[in-house]
Amino acid sequence: MSTYVSSKHKYHIVSLCFSVLLPRKKFIYHYKNMRWARGRHETYLCFVVKRRVGPDSLSFDFGHLRNRNGCHVEVLFLRYIGALCPGLWGCGGTGERRLSYSITWFCSWSPCANCSFRLAQFLSQTPNLRLRIFVSRLYFCDFEGTDSEGLRMLKKAGVQITVMTYKDYFYCWQTFVARKQSHFKAWEGLHQNSVRLARKLNR
Repeated sequence: MSTYVSSKHKYHIVSLCFSVLLPRKKFIYHYKNMRWARGRHETYLCFVVKRRVGPDSLSFDFGHLRNRNGCHVEVLFLRYIGALCPGLWGCGGTGERRLSYSITWFCSWSPCANCSFRLAQFLSQTPNLRLRIFVSRLYFCDFEGTDSEGLRMLKKAGVQITVMTYKDYFYCWQTFVARKQSHFKAWEGLHQNSVRLARKLNR
């Protein structure tokens, strides 16, 4: 694990059985917000974990995950959360307080119904954890299905769900991609598809 420490902030590049940076072609292939995303059968999840460790000190961890061995990436993240968020539950010591965390996900697909339900249940038991989810594409195909109901449940649980825009792709390119000084170039239809998906999510 690589670590950089400054006087005010501490940055950890976390590697938990996966590489830290995504290859450029893989990022574009899996995160492209095209209308018909054929062949993209797995979800990639880039994450940022922030923890306040003092009045002038902020812990900042980041990395990415993808589906493994039939396990959806959202559930896989929960398996690693103890390592990513030490002190989230506390150790039961007298007077010990739980630490507060803010987690941001950038997902190639929005969570399915089952993952949404599990996330909402987990968050209801972890009030000191705040989750934001940015999605490239919406997993559900209709407005009355269980997948859309799962997203409604996440919203009720306090999760901010947003469709990725150009600035979000640019941030991911700068943060999570092995870009080798190359600049992010928007593909044709990026803005139009973001607007269309945002309207669909709001509905």
